[in-house]
Amino acid sequence: MMIRNAIVRLRAVSRRFAGDRDGMGAIEFAILFPILVMLYVGAFEITMGLSVSKRASRAAATVADIVTQQQSVTKSWLADMPNAAAAIFVPYNAGTTMSLKITGIQIDAAANPTVKWSWAQDNSRPYTANSAVTVPADLKKANSFLVRSELSIPYKLFLFAPNLMPNNSTLTISRTYYYRQRQGDNVLCSDC
Repeated sequence: MMIRNAIVRLRAVSRRFAGDRDGMGAIEFAILFPILVMLYVGAFEITMGLSVSKRASRAAATVADIVTQQQSVTKSWLADMPNAAAAIFVPYNAGTTMSLKITGIQIDAAANPTVKWSWAQDNSRPYTANSAVTVPADLKKANSFLVRSELSIPYKLFLFAPNLMPNNSTLTISRTYYYRQRQGDNVLCSDC
């Protein structure tokens, strides 16, 4: 008799449980919540990455533009260019991680480009003077001068699933810009 009452109660509870739909919303939310969080975090990461990418483009172009407005530059003058580029990255901290190279490229009468001078952020000469260099075909204009700026910055993904996997994901965003000199025939660098 006792077993029979237990079975009857168990059937009644199971029928009531099978017909109850009150917790369906909570179960659906529990299933969808991790997916929604990952979509939100992914959208945030993409937005931040695109922002850094746009700033890298703007910084590289600005540096090349500033240099082409000069008739001559020096290493000490070029040493201020990383500060100009870093100002574009505000509020991101780019000053210590950014790499910047600036190169003066002379194109001779036969449209052969060679390095006239080069400067890197660590005050070194990244390219040998008078060495051949590759430039885009549409910029190979005989008897002209180009300034090339090369900027690269590492971008660390800082929110994407930090508790699920080690966050060692770093992307290097690099931009290269070529600008023609604005005044005179070239931009000289006496000590580069």
